Amino acid sequence: MSSQSYSEIVEADGHLIDSRLLTSVFDKVIERGALFEVLEFSIGRTNDEFSHLRLRVSTETGERLHELLEELIPLGCYPRPQREARLEAAGDGFVPDDFYSTTNHRTLIHHAGRWIEVEQQRMDAVVVVNDDGAACRKLRDVRPGELVVCGVDGVRVTPEFQERDRLGFAFMTNDVSTERRVEVTVARVIRMMREVKREGGRIAVVAGPVVVHSGGGAYLGRLVRQGWVDGLLAGNALAVHDVEHAFFGTSLGVDLDAGVAVEEGHKNHMRAINVIRRVGGLREAVRQGVLSKGLMHDLITERVPYELAGSIRDDGPIPDTVMDLVEAQERYAELLSGVKLVLMLSSMLHSIGVGNMLPAWVRVVCVDINPAVVTKLGDRGSSQTAGIVTDVGLFLHQLSTQIGEERAPRLTGVPASSGHESNG
Repeated sequence: MSSQSYSEIVEADGHLIDSRLLTSVFDKVIERGALFEVLEFSIGRTNDEFSHLRLRVSTETGERLHELLEELIPLGCYPRPQREARLEAAGDGFVPDDFYSTTNHRTLIHHAGRWIEVEQQRMDAVVVVNDDGAACRKLRDVRPGELVVCGVDGVRVTPEFQERDRLGFAFMTNDVSTERRVEVTVARVIRMMREVKREGGRIAVVAGPVVVHSGGGAYLGRLVRQGWVDGLLAGNALAVHDVEHAFFGTSLGVDLDAGVAVEEGHKNHMRAINVIRRVGGLREAVRQGVLSKGLMHDLITERVPYELAGSIRDDGPIPDTVMDLVEAQERYAELLSGVKLVLMLSSMLHSIGVGNMLPAWVRVVCVDINPAVVTKLGDRGSSQTAGIVTDVGLFLHQLSTQIGEERAPRLTGVPASSGHESNG
C-alpha cells in the first residue's frame, strides 16, 4: 500500500467489546483500504464502566478520509480535536449534497460552543438547527433558508450498547433462531412489558392480517382490554379481516374454528367492507352496535388509538384507512412518539416502515414465521430488534396465557385516546 498521507484522530467510549463496536471500527477501516493505529485503549473495569479508544486512521486521499469518517461516526467515533458543526442553508424540500444523513442512534451536534442533543431522532433524516435547538427533519419538510448540518464535523453519535443480559434482552438480540421454546421467550417479553409499564412507558403494536388468519386476534384483543396495548399500527387488511371474522366467523373465507373454506366465503371480506362503509366507519359501527366484538371493537371501546395506513392493493378500503401515504406516515410517527417498546406481529411492510421511524433506544420485538423479516429489519438499521421465529397466533396465545388476568398499570399524564377519529 502506498503512503497514507491524510489522517485523523478519532475517539470512542462505551461498552466497545460487549457491543462488538471495537471489531466493527477496525473492520470498517480495513474495508476502506485505510490504516489504523491504536494510540490508547482502556477497558472498563466494572459492568458499568465504559471502555475508551483513541485511534489514528489514515488514507491516501482527503476524499477517502472523509468517506471513512462518515462510516465511523455511526459506530460512536468522534474526531479530535472537536470542531463546530457546519451549517448550510436548505432549499424548499432539498438540501446541499453533502448533508449529514441521520441514524436512529442518539445524536449530538457541537454548535455555538456547546453540545446540543438532536430531538425527534430517527434514521434517514437531516438535522435542522435553529434558535430552539436541533431536530431531525424529513427532506420533504425542510423549508428554504433553514440551516442543516453538513459533513461530519461537530457530529457525535452514541450507539445503543448491548445490555448485559438485562431481562434477557441481550440474549434475545444475539441472533434469530427457531430453536428456542416459545414459552421461555414469551416470558422474557412479558418481563419487558411489565418493566415498561411500571416506568410509565407506552407499548405499541404493529400487526398484519396474519394475526387474524392465525387466530391471534382474540388474544391480542384481550391484551388490549387488560391495558397492555397503548396504540396499534396496521393496514386496511387487518381491520377488514378482523371485521370479517366478527361478522361471519371467517378470515379470507376460511372458518377459523373449523379450519375449512366456507361456501362463497371469498365474498365475506367484501361484505364486511360494505357494511362498514355503509355506516361510515369502524367507530360508527361500534357506536351503532353493528360491530360488537373483535380486535377493532376492543380498541375503540377501550379508547386505544390506532392508525390504518393504506396501500395500492387494498380492497374497499374501509373509511378509517388513510390512503394519503404522507399523511399516514405522519400519523404513524405521531402515535409512536414516546413509546418504549414495540411489538411487531407478522407484518413485513409495516414493521420495516415503523422501524425506520424509531430511535435505537426503543426496544423492538419482531414475531414472524419468516426469519427474513427480522433480518431485513436489522439490515435497514433497526439493530435493536429481537426476533422470535414462530407462528404469531401461537405467540399471542402464549403471551395472553402467561399474563393471565393481570392488568397493566394505568399510565398517568397520558390521554386515554390520542388517535384520530374516522375520516369516513
